Amino acid sequence: MKLAWQLWLTLLAAIVTLMMAACVSHTDVSNDANTQAGKSISTSATTQSGTSNSTEKKPAAVASLKTGEKDKQTVVDAISAADIGRFPDRSVVESMNRQSGVQINRNAAPPVAAKIVQGNVASPVMAYEAPPAPYYHQDANTEKYQHLNDNPVHLVSEQPVSTFSIDVDTGSYANVRRFLNNDALPPQDAVRVEEMINYFDYHYTPPADRSVPFKVSTEVAPSPWNSNALLLKVGIKGYEIDASERPASNLVFLIDVSGSMFEPNKLPLLKKAFGLMVDQLSARDRVSIVVYAGNAGVVLDSTPGDQKAKIRGVLDSLEAGGSTNGAQGIERAYQIAHDHFIKGGINRVVLATDGDFNVGVVNFQALLDMAKRQRASGVALTTLGFGDGNYNDELMEQLADAGNGNYAYVDTLNEARKVLVSELSSTLFTIAKDVKIQVEFNPATVKEYRLIGYENRVLAREDFNNDKVDAGEIGAGHRVTALYEIIPANSKGLVDPLRYGDHTSAGRDSRSDEFALLRLRYKQPDADVSKLLEYPIKTGSVVARDAMSTDLRFAASVAAFGQLLRGGKFVDQFNYVDVIKLANSGMGEDSDGYRHEFVSLVKMAGNLDKRTASSRGSHEGNMAAR
Repeated sequence: MKLAWQLWLTLLAAIVTLMMAACVSHTDVSNDANTQAGKSISTSATTQSGTSNSTEKKPAAVASLKTGEKDKQTVVDAISAADIGRFPDRSVVESMNRQSGVQINRNAAPPVAAKIVQGNVASPVMAYEAPPAPYYHQDANTEKYQHLNDNPVHLVSEQPVSTFSIDVDTGSYANVRRFLNNDALPPQDAVRVEEMINYFDYHYTPPADRSVPFKVSTEVAPSPWNSNALLLKVGIKGYEIDASERPASNLVFLIDVSGSMFEPNKLPLLKKAFGLMVDQLSARDRVSIVVYAGNAGVVLDSTPGDQKAKIRGVLDSLEAGGSTNGAQGIERAYQIAHDHFIKGGINRVVLATDGDFNVGVVNFQALLDMAKRQRASGVALTTLGFGDGNYNDELMEQLADAGNGNYAYVDTLNEARKVLVSELSSTLFTIAKDVKIQVEFNPATVKEYRLIGYENRVLAREDFNNDKVDAGEIGAGHRVTALYEIIPANSKGLVDPLRYGDHTSAGRDSRSDEFALLRLRYKQPDADVSKLLEYPIKTGSVVARDAMSTDLRFAASVAAFGQLLRGGKFVDQFNYVDVIKLANSGMGEDSDGYRHEFVSLVKMAGNLDKRTASSRGSHEGNMAAR
């Protein structure tokens, strides 16, 4: 019996020994498999201070290994969830998970370097070279948009004056295009109709000289979707400059390199976009590059624009990883811009990000206040949005507004070329600031009016004459379009008049030959006092439907499309097919193909809308059957 018990213990010890050997063997085989797959795993010594002598790129990681020895712990900065996707064979990581006492920290932010420290004694560093692969994962759609209700219809007898700030942003249109190209209708709040209209070029005549920085044109014609209404178009065209006339630029590229920027439509596209912009710069321009993730830092001090290889080299070296301290990045970028300020030149921070700020100052209003404080210093802020899933459109658009800049969304390299090459002077060089529009409608000739778009640019009536109130900027060559839908006094409107209201125009200067008086205020870029321009809109200026300009036809088609995407509250039975017909009739010259692309997007939206309606009807039918 005693002999049998001893044999049994010997057999059990042998089994345990074999199992331990198999575990070690499995890890070695997995490491060999990685080497055969083209991965380079190297070992290098570190000093007691933890400084690595290896020049190879280290994996971002945090893992802790408890050795079992009392009061002894080994910290392995080697593999994290951020790097799991980089291994072609997940068995290396999984085997580490299976080994007793090993835990992978899947929430750790990637550190700058990998190292192993055991007690106070430095140990070798595990490193590898691998093709890039995502280590950031977006679990849910967290995109943010400002909620806006459509501008209401106003009775002229009750509210004859409409006041708003101009807007040259185009980000909403490119973002809508991104949704449609991804086979989805955009959220209604992602659609800002004025930005869709202003995405396109119109053949407005620029000013004859630069004493007034822009020229104003108007047109009145029947509304395509309401037989009782007219469309009043207000068009503004800034004076144009040649690239050689553009003042010297002090530009700070503020680039988000956090983990969320890893996807191809984020940092990789961003680097190509800035490369296009660098090609447009000259020796008198200066470029600095500030990056931010968990912290912000300067990776390129102010460098002449003709040192393109140096600038491109820094751009190409950028990689994504970590959390997003956008506020710290903005502060650092403004500091660099002030350090290299060019008097009489272009001083601008160009922020490129998905807007997903998650550490540091993340309060929306605090970020806006930061931009507002800086705009008085002469440094403007342009924002370029990238990516999806976690995109913060609200922050990007409002930051640009607060920073006296402009906002664009870059969904393709072609869009980057449009914003940063074709329209670079418009993007960078401001020719007029705090531009406000006010329209006073004549109750003798106009019953109702509605401003299409500009919901978050509406100002109080008294703000028009208050030079302390901020408004939008116009860049060289910029064009701005605003559309009003007006109901003439003798037509049926949408709002019933008050039973006990004053329906007479006694005591008023009726001027029956005018629909309205158009007023504009603007400041020169270096001025603090605004100038006033006035233009009466004559009733005799109405053109017949078939005499509408191609520009008004096309602008109206874009306005109708935007309204349909926002629910179509005011367009009655006008549908996507009608939008396509109207756009085709206003195609005109389209050398860049943007108007033809618009028609394609409308077709996509129409098909998606049918599919959505069919799916909704099927679901409702199933619910009724239950």
